[in-house]
Formats: sequence, C-alpha cells, structure tokens
Amino acid sequence: MIELPEVIKNAVLALTKLPGVGEKTAFRMVMSMTHWKSQELNTVGSSLIALKDLKLCEECGMFADEILCSICSDSLRQSHQSLCIVENASDLMAIEKSGHYKGLYHILGGVLNPLLGVGPDELGMDELKNRIIEKNIHEVILAINPSVEGDATCSYLKSILPENVRVERIGFGVPIGGSLEFLDPMTITKALENRKRF
Repeated sequence: MIELPEVIKNAVLALTKLPGVGEKTAFRMVMSMTHWKSQELNTVGSSLIALKDLKLCEECGMFADEILCSICSDSLRQSHQSLCIVENASDLMAIEKSGHYKGLYHILGGVLNPLLGVGPDELGMDELKNRIIEKNIHEVILAINPSVEGDATCSYLKSILPENVRVERIGFGVPIGGSLEFLDPMTITKALENRKRF
C-alpha cells in the first residue's frame, strides 16, 4: 500500500477535527484541494488563521467586528426590552434566521452541568442578571434546548431574575410536517405540555 506524504496526512487529520467530518470525507476534501491553485489554498488558509483573532461582543457574546455586535449596537433592538437567552452562537443564528424575534440576545456558552464542573460562575450568571437589570429588560425568553441540564439551567435562571421580569421558555414539540407515530416519547410529552388553546 502506498505511503502518502506527511502534508496530506496532516491536512486530513486537521479536517477530521471538524464536526461531522470523518477520515474518508476529510481525505476526499484534501484530494480535491490538491488540484487547487496556490492562491486558492492561501485564501482558505489565511481565512482559517484569521479565526484566532475573532472578537466576541462584550454584551451578548456573539461574534463581532467591534466591541458590540450588530444586534447589541442596534437601538431599535434595545428598545424592545426583550432578551433571548441561548446556549451558543449557532442557536442565536437559527433564531435570527426565522426573522421573527426583534430583541437582544445573550449567549450562555453552555448549560449548568455540575458533573463537568460547569456552574453559575462558569456561565456568568451574575453578569447576565446585572445586564438584565441595567438594560431594564422586561421580558426574558429562554431558548435553551430541552435536556436535564437545560431544564436545570432554565430553573436556575428563573430563580435569580427579578420578580418584575417576565420569563418564558420557547415551546418544544411536534415539528411542522412531523408525524406522531415517528416521534420519541419526550417530544410528544413536550408537545402536550406546550399545547395552547385553539
């Protein structure tokens, strides 16, 4: 069997660190890139290297070019006095893509998990509470995934927030076009819990 150059092996190994990319997929990607021009490889390489200088918004934790991201610096979004709390940047982007929510966000960076050493301090819960008070937020939407840890995080957040703040959690349940017979029991349970008057 042929021994591949270290350059190819290293590139394959690097690409397997991406989620959902196994060794075969990474190998196909690298084989494709071996046909690229030097300028194309340099562009991709420099773009990836630039990620180390990525800034985070000082308010919400989203990626930003400046001190604040485009959402936190938007006075119209601030005027809604609403804050949607999410686990990560991908969740924020998914909600933004819907085009329905017009308020501010806060990225926790995870959920409470004492077994892994993730407590309120690691998630900056005190800073979040202070932000809600300082920004005069009236409504908090908890867009945290349903799990034991997610539920515990939501309960903890509810317990530390001021009484005058309305706290809601997004609904979970049957997806559009979903069929009940193929859903797991937890999804059906959540759907029944989140039912509303018709």
